Amino acid sequence: MAENRASVRTEGVPCWVDAQLPDVEAGKRFYGELFGWSFEEKGALVQALCDGEPVASLAHKADGRMPTVWTVYFATPYVHALLARIHAAGGQVITAPVPVGELGTTALAADPEGAVFGLWQGGTHPGFGRRHEPGSFAWAELYARDTAVANAFYGNLFREALFGPDAAPDFGRAAVAEVFPAEMPPHFLVHFAVEDMEAALGTVNRIGGRVQVPPFDTSYGNVAVVTDNQGASFALLRK
Repeated sequence: MAENRASVRTEGVPCWVDAQLPDVEAGKRFYGELFGWSFEEKGALVQALCDGEPVASLAHKADGRMPTVWTVYFATPYVHALLARIHAAGGQVITAPVPVGELGTTALAADPEGAVFGLWQGGTHPGFGRRHEPGSFAWAELYARDTAVANAFYGNLFREALFGPDAAPDFGRAAVAEVFPAEMPPHFLVHFAVEDMEAALGTVNRIGGRVQVPPFDTSYGNVAVVTDNQGASFALLRK
């Protein structure tokens, strides 16, 4: 398995992603076809498996007013303490910590510009069983209005994961206007690895998704932004 040297338990390392969807069954069909995922029930969540290893989860969006989105979760050993630091640094607590059985504890926060991200204090479920391989998480890009503000906020918050001796970050920052219309709000974009970009984009179109931004080159690989058949945006990455 291709891995960072930093553990998925290291604070500030992206350790999980989930999609909040109106129709989880439709999501299973879409992502099963696109990435070859299989699925198993984990309480209220549907966990996605790639070659038998956990890579993501799908959940029913209980409130129709909430966006249909993919969310990236950063690992923390102490979620309450991290939320206090986020608040002190100018961020916001969106949802207070909620235990998910023995799996762990989750919370949502937002940075000073309003980009929402998750926190995960792992229990029996530390996070990704597979990443950086086709069909699994490969990168999280924050599209910010002011990258200097983002760099200061996350650099102080997740210093070990970004700059520590074992750091090999799979989390970057870019200006919104580099890829999206200037009016697009700051947000995180979850990237999944693919072997063949053209084939993957063809599958997205065939199963009801759409290409939002055609492939473009970045410092971390060739990227295309797409939406699924329910409107959740994510990116495909070929290194």
